[in-house]
Amino acid sequence: MSDSPSLRDRYLELIDQIVQMTLKGQIRSKEQVFQMLSDSVAVGTGEIFERCLGDRLETFQQQSNTQDELKQAKAARSLRALQTIRGEWERWQQQNQASAILLTAVKEVLGSGTGDDAAGRLQALLRVLDPNRPHPLTLPQCQQLAKLLPQQVLQLAIATPELQVEIQDIAQGITQGLDNWHRLENHLVSWIYEQGQGQLGFGGVPGDRGPWALWAKQVNSPLLKAFFQQLALEQSVTDWIGHTPDFGVASLVEWVVVLRCLQQGLVTWFDKLVYDSKVGAKLSISTFLGFAVIWSQLGHGLTRSTHLNSVNRSRLADGCLQVTLQILRTFAQRDYFPLYGGIFASFSGQFLRDALNYLDEPLKRAEGTQEKARILTLLGYSQRAQGRTEQAIAFHQQALIIAREAGDSVCEIASLNHLSRTYVAQSNYSEAINYSQRALILSRQTGDRPGEANALANLGYSEVFQAQQLEAEPEIYEMAVSYLQQGLQLSERLGDRQSQALCLSSLGIAYVVLEQLTEAIAGLEKGVQAAQFSGDLYLQGISLAYLAEAHYRLQHHPQAIAFGCIGMYLLEQIMSTSWRQPAGLLTVLRGQLGDEAFRTLLGQQRSQIITVIGVDGYDYLPELLKRYQQEG
Repeated sequence: MSDSPSLRDRYLELIDQIVQMTLKGQIRSKEQVFQMLSDSVAVGTGEIFERCLGDRLETFQQQSNTQDELKQAKAARSLRALQTIRGEWERWQQQNQASAILLTAVKEVLGSGTGDDAAGRLQALLRVLDPNRPHPLTLPQCQQLAKLLPQQVLQLAIATPELQVEIQDIAQGITQGLDNWHRLENHLVSWIYEQGQGQLGFGGVPGDRGPWALWAKQVNSPLLKAFFQQLALEQSVTDWIGHTPDFGVASLVEWVVVLRCLQQGLVTWFDKLVYDSKVGAKLSISTFLGFAVIWSQLGHGLTRSTHLNSVNRSRLADGCLQVTLQILRTFAQRDYFPLYGGIFASFSGQFLRDALNYLDEPLKRAEGTQEKARILTLLGYSQRAQGRTEQAIAFHQQALIIAREAGDSVCEIASLNHLSRTYVAQSNYSEAINYSQRALILSRQTGDRPGEANALANLGYSEVFQAQQLEAEPEIYEMAVSYLQQGLQLSERLGDRQSQALCLSSLGIAYVVLEQLTEAIAGLEKGVQAAQFSGDLYLQGISLAYLAEAHYRLQHHPQAIAFGCIGMYLLEQIMSTSWRQPAGLLTVLRGQLGDEAFRTLLGQQRSQIITVIGVDGYDYLPELLKRYQQEG
């Protein structure tokens, strides 16, 4: 409706009526005021009523400043009445806004897809449940949604039996998810205290300690219980879900509700660890990453399901991808989102295209550009780790533009640093130096100290490789190494373990290039430890690969085999093409030693290797070496 005089007059009259009734003692409760507002204010005209209420408040405020005590007393009583109206008006707004949000959600789900377009409805539901929406649904609203959807679908002209079954599955999934969350709620963090000792977090003996085993005992859904048990035993979720029957829309929706509540509850709790904010941030980061990885693994597993037809495989896998990206969007809004590694998003092919399409749609609005830049930084880093350097450069260039437009200088500097590192991977050292110099200048201008530490590391790293390429004089190497050392010292002062890992790894690799092998080993060993602490598997694997190289050059064959095997396995697990570097070294070493001697040394290093990658990882090593030889 337009702001017509008649509507304004009607609302002013309503306000005056309530005030007069209050002054006469005819208003017995706030609920009476609320009911009068509900009966008289039309939906969509709240702004007009708000202005009318503001006008009356201003009028009586002026009257309360009079010298006439009688008028002053009446004005004060009128102001109290208006404050009551304001309070009930705010309650009315909240209730109507909640109803409007819920009705919009119902329309989105039922209006997405007609006939047998079940994929469209599932995607719409996951959008409705997205915590990144301006007004995300509360748990009571989710419960109401589960009740409303089956009721509303019957009123549709297209209410086919298939559609009714689909909506019933969705409603059942929401209801079961909420029921299981209520069973888990009191056990959200109790496992932390029950671990008794050791590092706070998700660690523990597989199947015995940690959250998943405890949570598996609480839920009453057999499939969800089995899923939690898989996680507790650290078994492959990807393989398990691919061979699990009876997994459908209801199960997916149930798991979305349960896992999202667990994730949000843990992050909220970890974020409040005021006694050690760094510990809290680290645990929150691991929570975001852990749940994102779980959904990514579920998606990959469902694409290979032996129990689903092609249509259901596609829509359920796409649903898992959608949830993964929603988690990353939420994560990107946190100030502790790590822009320099530590995260690995293994998207490829259609999954990568879907991820980029997802980012384009909800992040087209201006307020979303910063999130998009940060997630593109993550995707670019992941693409570089997988050997797709051209794709990585494209992502980082796009992130650079978006971050600059959004005024996100920290992400802008990170993009420059990542571009430098990626050009090193392409042996384009002049471009690498160019981007690292730009990152260094901008980081010093803006006071971004972690960005400066990374820029120093990248500048030194780039110059070492360029000097080697140009067969430069020793003083050029000395200057490059000094940049690396400055970056390390700065990262140590900051206590930034991710930057320390990069600086130590870069310095160690530089020393390998310079044939200063003792210094290389010392730096790389510390780099591995720092990468382990920060959770950066790619940097950990690369550091181990060069550590193996340094020991090989010193003819420390047992150490070269141990570090080479661990590095090869970790890199292959994240689908990084860099696994071929240590695989090549191990193949050469086996050729020099002979098969029997190589197997003997490998067996002697077994205990050291399995402490990092487990027995299954150790048993997988021969297969990896065989694959390397076959691929050539």
